[in-house]
Amino acid sequence: MSAPKHPVALITGATRGIGLGVARELGRRGHRVFICSRTAQEVKQTVEDLRAEGIEVEGAVADVRKRASVAALVATVVGQFGPVNILVNNAGRGGGGPTAEIADELWYDVIDTNLNGVFLLTREVLLNGGLVEAGYGRIINIASTAGKQGVLMGAPFSASKHGVVGFTKALGKELAPVGVTVNAVCPGYVETPMAEQVRQGYAAAWNTTEDFVQEQFEAKIPLGRYSTPEEVAGLVGYLTTESAASITAQAINVCGGMGYS
Repeated sequence: MSAPKHPVALITGATRGIGLGVARELGRRGHRVFICSRTAQEVKQTVEDLRAEGIEVEGAVADVRKRASVAALVATVVGQFGPVNILVNNAGRGGGGPTAEIADELWYDVIDTNLNGVFLLTREVLLNGGLVEAGYGRIINIASTAGKQGVLMGAPFSASKHGVVGFTKALGKELAPVGVTVNAVCPGYVETPMAEQVRQGYAAAWNTTEDFVQEQFEAKIPLGRYSTPEEVAGLVGYLTTESAASITAQAINVCGGMGYS
């Protein structure tokens, strides 16, 4: 079945970085966009900014780690816009360090945010979001090239993103018969607020400067630069189109040619 004229897209963690880029991309394509994050003021400001750009958008505070919050979010989206057609699981956090020194709280919060949150929200949309019933649907999980390789001093993050890739591939096969595609977009180094935090962490661990860390990272990238949130969002946008209807259960890189399979 073809997509509705103005699909409803729910995007988590959409007040900055990749999530904000995705909200703009889908909004400019004519989607009705619903955003969320954990900070009320950021949601309010982002909704105002996107509306000023001509995008039809609503937003709410939600915590993807909490089942009740996820249920309330999906109910709000359906109540305001109707059934969810596109789910973009973008909310996430970084976290790492020497593995022997990682606190329980850090490990569990990274897994809860990056992996369990993807499961909770996806399940809720499947059960109560109306996505399957429409005969058309897209689930797009923002994973990472860290979900395909080990990341130095990034065990919690890498483990969580490997989980997202595996979840994506399994669910893609499960939902293919009902016309719902499920894919992961795997950014490499992308210039976002999280990337800045990562450079700060490595600079502290290596007793060096953030500029040196960035030089080391950029040296790994054949294009010689970080990707942009807009470039990642462009792939997300394509995956929502009818031209991408036969792409499912895939984990696709946006990484400047680093080439992790």
